[in-house]
Amino acid sequence: MAETRILSHPFPPVYDEHSEILILGSFPSVKSVEDGYYYANPLNRFYPMMSELFHEDFVKVPWADKRKLLLKHHVALHDAIGKIAIEGSSDAKIHHAEPADLKLIFEKAKIHHIYCNGAKAYEQFLRYFPEVKIPVTVLPSTSPANARMR
Repeated sequence: MAETRILSHPFPPVYDEHSEILILGSFPSVKSVEDGYYYANPLNRFYPMMSELFHEDFVKVPWADKRKLLLKHHVALHDAIGKIAIEGSSDAKIHHAEPADLKLIFEKAKIHHIYCNGAKAYEQFLRYFPEVKIPVTVLPSTSPANARMR
């Protein structure tokens, strides 16, 4: 049985004043926390998906370059949850979640659409940010735990 840990979000949001879309996950995985950046698990489909969308190699470059590519394409990146109690990395094992601070992103960037990476991110966004009146789309999770998607 995995140990329950209480964690605060370890990464600052990725955004600048030119960001137009915000991609929200739920909370970084154990692998992401260990490696120090969003979607670090090599089995996660996030960066292969970004490579397909933007015709740039997000996969084989270090985090600093991934970040630059995201900003180049006006993509902001963060998570809906700012603090949690969790067992392992599974969204199903999240307890006592608290919202992330998204205020600066909405104040400084020109976000006109939010994409939630998975149902848990969408659920948490709706729960914690009902006042945000920006269109939101829920997408299938890019997590390797989402075995239904290839």
